[in-house]
Amino acid sequence: MDPKRIVAEGYDRIGDRLRPWFDASAGDVRAWFLSEVQARVPADADLLELGCGAGVDAIELARGRRYTGVDLSDVMISLARGRVPSGTFVRGDLAAIEFPAASFDAVVSFYVFGHLPADEHLATFRRAFEWLKPGGVFCASFPSGAHDGMEEDFIGVPMYFAAIGREATESALREIGFDLELSEVKEEMEQTGERVSFLWTIAASRRDRDG
Repeated sequence: MDPKRIVAEGYDRIGDRLRPWFDASAGDVRAWFLSEVQARVPADADLLELGCGAGVDAIELARGRRYTGVDLSDVMISLARGRVPSGTFVRGDLAAIEFPAASFDAVVSFYVFGHLPADEHLATFRRAFEWLKPGGVFCASFPSGAHDGMEEDFIGVPMYFAAIGREATESALREIGFDLELSEVKEEMEQTGERVSFLWTIAASRRDRDG
């Protein structure tokens, strides 16, 4: 099983069905967090979105900002480019892609770490920290519990999911050098009727990287 291939091919097949599914399942929570991000990231900022999907959130995130979106799925990248022509889009693995240190004022990721193998989470947090300018913010959602495995029917396709859980996530972010400005678990109802919980976090990179 190649988790990255499963995720990429799955989202290629899901295409533009993704956002209506999320809006029906977690539209209010997603909108709340997007407003929290908007309040903390100024205009004229350099912003990176990991797992940009079809680019619907990028429309707001890119307004007045220099926006870069990364995604594994060719179809998602194509859809996002169509929605945000001013953005820069890169097809790539967020756990392996390279950016210069201190390139961004904000790194944002909605519902994406749930598709990243658990043993790659901490290293990716460190990479996000390095990409941020001192005082920048890492704004992301994570599954609140730890798990690793396959789901046979996610919006009609097989999908891979993994997570390290709330305690490990918050502990790792603090150890790397982030200050948690916001960290809340929100419960959501999927279209299947299943209740799921996600940890929504905004973590500020310390201005003094040595302290």
